[in-house]
Amino acid sequence: MQNGFVETLIGAAVVAVAGLFFYYGWSTTESGSVQGYELVAKFERIDGINVGTDVRLSGIKIGTVTAQELDAKSYRAVVKMNIKEGVPIPDDSSVKVASEGLLGGSYLAVMPGASETNMKTGGEFEITQGSVDLITLFVKSMSGGESKAADPASPGGSADNTSPAMP
Repeated sequence: MQNGFVETLIGAAVVAVAGLFFYYGWSTTESGSVQGYELVAKFERIDGINVGTDVRLSGIKIGTVTAQELDAKSYRAVVKMNIKEGVPIPDDSSVKVASEGLLGGSYLAVMPGASETNMKTGGEFEITQGSVDLITLFVKSMSGGESKAADPASPGGSADNTSPAMP
């Protein structure tokens, strides 16, 4: 009976220490909700962006992505973000999906504009740049950019590649 009590006490101590580590990690990484105002941006592509992704300005975290959804009419990705209070964003600013490196994660990078007026809660970025598909860029660079001929939507492109050869 004495042995079971000691094991229970050690188990409780392990759970308490794990809880303290969790709380410390949560509080030091600012994983809690950011007190601020909400902004909206619409993108063609948001590969690598999820709820909780950083929003940065000059490399410094100024906010967090709070929601993402698909606009059923335009088929664009709608991203909502919470920006910290005290960080004014000019209303002519732009936002893009940026990468930390070739193998790194993605984040939203805000490029401030020069306007004297700032965005307010619910404001929307007019200028956005979505994520870049690196595999498509790699294939285009390896093929010498000759993918135009196979694309029927491109000017001068042919869907069946039956255009006469140039002498």
